[in-house]
Amino acid sequence: MRDFKGIILAAGEGTRMKSSVPKVLHAICGKRMIDYTIDSLRQLRLKKISVVVNKQHEQLQGYLKQYKDVKLSFQKKPQGTADAVSSAHKFLSGSKGQALIICADTPLVRKETLQALVDRHKESNASCTILTAFFENPSSFGRIIRDEYSKVCRIIEENDANLSQKQVKEVNSGIYCFKVQDLSQALNSVKLNAKKREYYLTDVVEVLYKENKRIETCICANANEVLGINSRMDLAKANDIMRMRIIEDFMQQGVNIIDPKTTFINHDVSIGKETAIYPFTVIESDVRIGDGCCVGPFSHLREGTVLKDNVVAGNFTEMVRSTIGEGTYCKHLSYLGDTTTGKGVNIGAGTVVANFDGKNKNKT
Repeated sequence: MRDFKGIILAAGEGTRMKSSVPKVLHAICGKRMIDYTIDSLRQLRLKKISVVVNKQHEQLQGYLKQYKDVKLSFQKKPQGTADAVSSAHKFLSGSKGQALIICADTPLVRKETLQALVDRHKESNASCTILTAFFENPSSFGRIIRDEYSKVCRIIEENDANLSQKQVKEVNSGIYCFKVQDLSQALNSVKLNAKKREYYLTDVVEVLYKENKRIETCICANANEVLGINSRMDLAKANDIMRMRIIEDFMQQGVNIIDPKTTFINHDVSIGKETAIYPFTVIESDVRIGDGCCVGPFSHLREGTVLKDNVVAGNFTEMVRSTIGEGTYCKHLSYLGDTTTGKGVNIGAGTVVANFDGKNKNKT
């Protein structure tokens, strides 16, 4: 992957979220959208990664400072995805390699899917390879339009599509691989969209087609991976999809989750084998649970909680920043905050530890 650079588009206004927080800083199962996307590209071991941000989004710029290996590119005005990619011209300049472009609001795409896209692009020696998917109801997605020889000739956005084009089930994910030189030249030919007053990156595909460049596709088997997040409803749907992924992974590792539909487990949680998680349990990020434990029902394990092996955290218990020793029972109606408990302790019903005095969090 030494010849690949990654560009993450994160300059969108995100107005449909109705939030003062930049869209890509909203969390899915305890992890921010932008973090999912950066981690996916890092796992591919790309040579360099740049995030294109809106120059006005200081909150996002500040958050991204933690990534020392990620460069920022600035889009001066929100003038569309082609303009956003053009804003990364310094990042791409002089490169004779390849670029993988992804939107920051598609956090559900798996690393394996991106690897398949990259492999397809390299094997076919294409100028552009598009990750596509098939939806029975593809509204809001751009459609993949093919010529009489089944070659991709353009991508038409929903707002610009006619009735016939809207019947197409194959959609654009917004994730592409490009030869950098072909991309740079094609961007110069992209014209302003009359309706939206934006420059569409999708128009690059038609430019390349007219220049007889090779355009390929890689089909994403699970269409849910390419769902973009533009609203609170989209965010809730993405949370549900990611939550089920997390739960399924734990079940495959030997964790007994009694009712997945009513169990909520965040990213960055570890759970040992033969542990049972009962319904209506919430487990936040940065929680560690040992083997043979019993959690729930109606339990809430918050950040920094550690349950050693064979611990019982029963119904209506809440724990935060607490370490519970091996074989300890906390069966009913208890709150333990900033607490360390030894082995084999029986914590009686209704036990509450007062850890906050109004100024400091005190340990017990």
